[in-house]
Amino acid sequence: MWVYQSNRIFTLPEALEIEDLLKEFVSGWASHGTPVKGYANLFFGQFIMLMADETATGVSGCSTDSSVRLMKDLEQLFNVHLFDRHALAFIIKERVQVIPMAQLKYAIDHHFINADTLYFNNLVQTKEEFLNKWLIPVKDSWLAKRLSLEVISRKDAK
Repeated sequence: MWVYQSNRIFTLPEALEIEDLLKEFVSGWASHGTPVKGYANLFFGQFIMLMADETATGVSGCSTDSSVRLMKDLEQLFNVHLFDRHALAFIIKERVQVIPMAQLKYAIDHHFINADTLYFNNLVQTKEEFLNKWLIPVKDSWLAKRLSLEVISRKDAK
């Protein structure tokens, strides 16, 4: 399972084209000539999810490389960034907001983000994790330790 986060929401025509491209890719996805049973979709107009059923066919380096090539092609076609792991996505004021990791402290200090803010955990690796641990409160994510340190640091500074 792979989740690719765009730095911006796709327009409706772009989203429709991306969904067509994803369907086309999955229908021809192969590992050493053997079809990969896969699934791909666009979520929240900004996240591309690609999943392979490895119980049917193992995913090899070449099949992974082909999926990465597709994502790089999508980056070029739509002028977006899909590989920026320093961009963190949250639900803030009922919208997806992408915040650079370098601005996380500012977002915490100015109360845009707190322990209960919903965070998109794009590190999920299985369908089960995607369904249960993709959109989680910050306090349940790897960011929790960092958030705690920021809150403690603010209290100590007073």
